[in-house]
Amino acid sequence: MSEENTLNSLLNPNSRADTALIVPGSMSWSYSALADETLRLTELIAGAGVKSGNVVSIVLPNGPDFIVTFLAVTQAGAVAAPLNPAYTFEEFIFYMEDTDTQLVILPEGDHPGRAAAARLGISAIDARLTRTTGGDPSIRLSRNGQELSARRDPMPPKAEGIALFLHTSGTTSRPKGVPLRHINLMRSVRNIVRTYELSPDDVSLVVMPLFHVHGLIGASLSTLASGGAIVLPSRFSAGSFWEQQRQSHASWYSAVPTIHQILLTRADDDDAPHRSFRFIRSCSAALAPAVFHHLEARFNAPVLEAYGMTEAAHQMSSSPLPPEPRMPGTVGTATGVEVAIMQDEATGNLTAVEQRGEIVIKGENVMWGYHNDEVANRDAFINGWFRTGDQGFLDRDGYLTLTGRLKEFINRGGEKISPLEVDAVLLEHPAVTEAVAFAVPNVKYGECVQAAVVLNANAEEKDLRDHCRKHIADFKVPDTIYIADRLPRTATGKIQRRHVAATFAGAEQA
Repeated sequence: MSEENTLNSLLNPNSRADTALIVPGSMSWSYSALADETLRLTELIAGAGVKSGNVVSIVLPNGPDFIVTFLAVTQAGAVAAPLNPAYTFEEFIFYMEDTDTQLVILPEGDHPGRAAAARLGISAIDARLTRTTGGDPSIRLSRNGQELSARRDPMPPKAEGIALFLHTSGTTSRPKGVPLRHINLMRSVRNIVRTYELSPDDVSLVVMPLFHVHGLIGASLSTLASGGAIVLPSRFSAGSFWEQQRQSHASWYSAVPTIHQILLTRADDDDAPHRSFRFIRSCSAALAPAVFHHLEARFNAPVLEAYGMTEAAHQMSSSPLPPEPRMPGTVGTATGVEVAIMQDEATGNLTAVEQRGEIVIKGENVMWGYHNDEVANRDAFINGWFRTGDQGFLDRDGYLTLTGRLKEFINRGGEKISPLEVDAVLLEHPAVTEAVAFAVPNVKYGECVQAAVVLNANAEEKDLRDHCRKHIADFKVPDTIYIADRLPRTATGKIQRRHVAATFAGAEQA
């Protein structure tokens, strides 16, 4: 396979718009400068002893230093393993050991990632964003206080080579290692570019962390592949979001529903425009139809809900751009990936349309297998299909509806209840801005339904339960609804039901 199937093909300054990367209020990089700086760091990383196939953990916040370092590591033929800078010492120990990290790149100064690397005997390199004497942005790499200067031509990566090592979120068990190859990433990136018709005219405002596939592949690498520009604030700030959008003329952004809801809640106070983006993308968690409609009405932009997961190098399906119909409550149609519904896990037989079952996928974006986990791989693949662990159905037009994680369904006396359905009903109440339903052990029924909500106006638990009774059967109505100031989230803004259940129901039973 040629270089076009590796990340080395992303930066081609001869066929791109002038601006590649913008740091709000600070600096911008042209495609030419970004390509030159990436090549320089690639040679420095190779000169530091990094060889093809070595794993390099990247512990950096969102910014150009992350993007350039990531591209340099992968172009050196090594494997980039981004880690959340907010991890604890123990978490860094686990992830660095599990990936067999040989080198870690992190900011200057004290950091639990540095302490973990020292404990494991892993060499550490400091990255510092600065400017050259001519004023151009530059990234300086140093080890033990000495700036790296030795440069070596690296061995170019192959399409089948591993480029990115991530972990599943571990919603129900220990996180599993997910090695993604250059060909996986490039197929996913091209699928995203085609889905949204991305071009050099597009500007992506990146609000998701780059250590996750949503921010890295869905919002950043796809934009670079299209020749557009990415706007990279160090973190998402609702108070700065619209000013950043105005200054950069961002044409789209992609986020989890939590961020969309925050922007909606503050829209009038922040003087948000009533005509804003070419499109708004939502992914990584289910977007309730009520939120979908509020987003489109307030920001006057088509909302495109996508379905993705780490094992598929992010995107698997998406709502199409206008004039094709958008179907609230669905995650659109397959995007360069085969999507089917499995009826029988013993045989792998597939269902007809409109029939519920486990969603299975097939495509070049899909990983080849979990890291050192034969049991998980036997369970994950059947007849060439990857089992997502999600339940759903396809309609006659190919639109996919998710009905929940198979392991998150609530079994109340034999009745299987999708928590997504309960979430959606609660979010239709005008006082509810966030809602999550979950299972709680129950002596009589085995499990019962409970929920937690965040409100934007006064409402009593009885009001919310009465509202639910008007829209869903009694056995689906939450026995208890907790009213909270906020809900626990992961670092990427996702709400995991087991964490919510432990926070609210667990505290009550303690």
